[in-house]
Amino acid sequence: MDRYDPAQIESRWRERWETEGLHHTDLSDAARKCYCLVMFSYPSGDRLHVGHWYSYVPADCWARMRRMQGWNVFEPVGFDAFGLPAENFAIKHNAHPADFTEKNMAYMRTQLREMGAMYDWRREVVTCHREYYRWTQWLFLRLFEAGLAYRRKAPVNWCPRDETVLANEQVTPEGTCERCGTLVTKRDLTQWFFRITAYADALLEGLDRIDWPEKTKTIQRNWIGRSEGTEIRFEVEGLPGCALEVFTTRPDTLFGATYLVLAPEHPTVPELTTPERRYMVEEYRERTRRATEIERASTVREKTGEFTGAHALHPLSGERLPIWIADYVLPSYGTGAIMAVPAHDQRDLDFANAFALPVRRVIAAHGGPLHAQPQGAAAHGGGDEMTQAEDAEGVLIHSGRFDGMSSRVAMQEITRELERLGSGRRAVKTRLRDWLVSRQRYWGAPIPIVHCPTCGPVAVPDAELPVELPYDVDFSIGGGGPEGGGLSPLGRSASFRHTRCPACAGDAERDLDTMDTFVDSSWYFLRYLSPHDEGRPFDPAVVNTWCPVDMYVGGIDHAVMHLLFARFFVKALRDLGLLAFDEPFRSLRHQGPITRGGAKMSKRWGNVVAPEEYIPTYGTDALRVYMLFGFTFEQGGDWEDSGLHGASRFLQRVWRLYARHESLWDSAARETEEGETAERGAPEGIGEEAGSSNGDEPAAHARRELNAARQHAILRATQDLERFAFNTAISRIMELVNAANAFADAPRLQGSSSVAWAEEDRGLFRATLKDLVRLLAPAAPHLAEELWHAGGHDSFVLDAGWPEHDASAMAGEEITIVIQVDGKLRDEMRVARDLSEVEVRRRALAHGRIPETIGDRSVARVVVVPNRLVNVVTRGSG
Repeated sequence: MDRYDPAQIESRWRERWETEGLHHTDLSDAARKCYCLVMFSYPSGDRLHVGHWYSYVPADCWARMRRMQGWNVFEPVGFDAFGLPAENFAIKHNAHPADFTEKNMAYMRTQLREMGAMYDWRREVVTCHREYYRWTQWLFLRLFEAGLAYRRKAPVNWCPRDETVLANEQVTPEGTCERCGTLVTKRDLTQWFFRITAYADALLEGLDRIDWPEKTKTIQRNWIGRSEGTEIRFEVEGLPGCALEVFTTRPDTLFGATYLVLAPEHPTVPELTTPERRYMVEEYRERTRRATEIERASTVREKTGEFTGAHALHPLSGERLPIWIADYVLPSYGTGAIMAVPAHDQRDLDFANAFALPVRRVIAAHGGPLHAQPQGAAAHGGGDEMTQAEDAEGVLIHSGRFDGMSSRVAMQEITRELERLGSGRRAVKTRLRDWLVSRQRYWGAPIPIVHCPTCGPVAVPDAELPVELPYDVDFSIGGGGPEGGGLSPLGRSASFRHTRCPACAGDAERDLDTMDTFVDSSWYFLRYLSPHDEGRPFDPAVVNTWCPVDMYVGGIDHAVMHLLFARFFVKALRDLGLLAFDEPFRSLRHQGPITRGGAKMSKRWGNVVAPEEYIPTYGTDALRVYMLFGFTFEQGGDWEDSGLHGASRFLQRVWRLYARHESLWDSAARETEEGETAERGAPEGIGEEAGSSNGDEPAAHARRELNAARQHAILRATQDLERFAFNTAISRIMELVNAANAFADAPRLQGSSSVAWAEEDRGLFRATLKDLVRLLAPAAPHLAEELWHAGGHDSFVLDAGWPEHDASAMAGEEITIVIQVDGKLRDEMRVARDLSEVEVRRRALAHGRIPETIGDRSVARVVVVPNRLVNVVTRGSG
């Protein structure tokens, strides 16, 4: 074998794989289907760096193992090509986003092909191509027809820099645009929404049926924010028919309500504000418009507000309660109105203290005094202030006939009384808000609606789809801002803007906004299965067979955006009869971030690591192995060139192992009988009896050791790859390489070529080399392919099958375990390899001198390093 030359080997094998269609998937064979998918690439200003590779390579490694295990694996690839970053980059560089995006995708295709991934390129999808967004528009219209897409005026998140609306999910916890970091403001605009709130319960329920990280499920549950409580109706004094509805999870505190607070945006504020308070109220409302939701929700910010001059009537006591507006109440939460219970809610208490409003304590601690007011918490204000609200449940006081009831009982009884009076009802609320999908920018799928002065919003007929995105548009100025004349970029194209109404043929205008790019990515995994179908978005027979996606890989940063939206989309399409399943991704795994110098990779910081900088020197396989071995998948870590050097040295070692035994390995495919016997796990001469009968116990022991190492590597590497523990899987393979070299370097075999070894040694060693190359194939596919064919095989290693673990080959094998007490060596014991940790711990504590060494000290913990050592840590030792 010549020297290891990854550049020559890798390009040659990639070309052959492509020529022979090795990675093409026959979708008609779904008996053991496995749909493996990575969140698709975004061709913005930044091309692929190793941080992107860190999701692609591990997913491909897992998919390759599945293919070798006999699964029919489908691993497609595509581009999420619409969106703000591409448009902003094009503006910055005086280019057109269509031209720039195509150029960047061409470069990224080269990068992705160099990765050696098992992608079926015949099924590529590109969301900015008319063949794709035609069907995005078609699906929009199906949601529109079902009432799941609608248009209304609403206060929306506005990014002043990008001059477009942002969905709630696109605003960071700091109140900035998640794309550009600009502080987000509020603006009233007529926008398109998807009715995702109609699926809140279904989205929550479905989380219990999918194999996702628990952290991601928790994020979605918290984002949906389901709360069970009571909706209470407060009549406004002097305004017949005008009532305020509030939602509370604590109806037991109803008698502690001393005032009501409305969000300044609440629609009833103009109606109920008295003339003498109107100027102050309107001025305050205007100030509120300039504040972010993050500022308004702050618990440390000084409370502000204005009295409207109006009063509401308590539904049970009839007490007059003043109605205030304050910016700490948000229109997007609950009903936009609250009953303020300052004694039992800290924000209400802070507000009451700021404006000298009454504080009434109505919950006493269990077992405490039932009628004492805390100092300063008088029912009508005055005296020292109460500074700490009491939010715990307890026993009701100052609550009329409900006094003495526990909070739990009172919640039910008060709600029943409100229902009897027609002043309340049980209700469920969520934090989730409908998905805002309008964008006042150019680079996106046009919304397929025509606005007619006579007919209103009218759907573009299916036969006229797609509504094409015009090329010749001035997109250099964002939409809706003062420089844009209040229009989205599409509004500055007369040929696009003006059209005829599909219903009455009268003059009309097209909708001038484009869709949120998350609409494109909410169904792309369906299109992969029939990307060239010109008559429908997807073939339902194929989609319903191959979906849900079996393994989905991508960042946790999409937990409440893409991952939530895709779930909604699939559930809605199921209800429309277009799909037969209701969850898009059966299993989900998140990769951690790859950083450099401790910072996230970004051209802005000058710390981007481009794979093409390293591939000419080290090769793709070395890069793949480093990414798999150098980090824990879920955590990621800091990029270090030394790690890549180490991966390269390991692959050189593997190459030398096979080159050194080239003659033996070259006969592997031809000597099938001997090889197959060895492959089953116990070639002749490995068993203890056979070794003894030959009078060569050291040789038999050496064979048992190598065979045990081989079986151990197969077992553990398989288990580790299954659970995305790629670093330890590579470690198992490295251990097998060491074991193979140690076997070949034994003094008894020195001085003879491996082809001249005893038959038992040859058979076992050849079987070990065969298993080793197959174990390595998912991580280093090019090198594995070269070595596989060097062994005389005509087939591809991808089709060679996955090594099978033979438990009988390890049965009875013993290893030495070191026992430490508080880090100091105290004893050793012999146990079966891979004995359970529980049993190893039990035996270690009872073994030999260990009980005597521990003495009267108590054991704090027992640390077990599998197959190596046990460390007994006593209490007080650290």
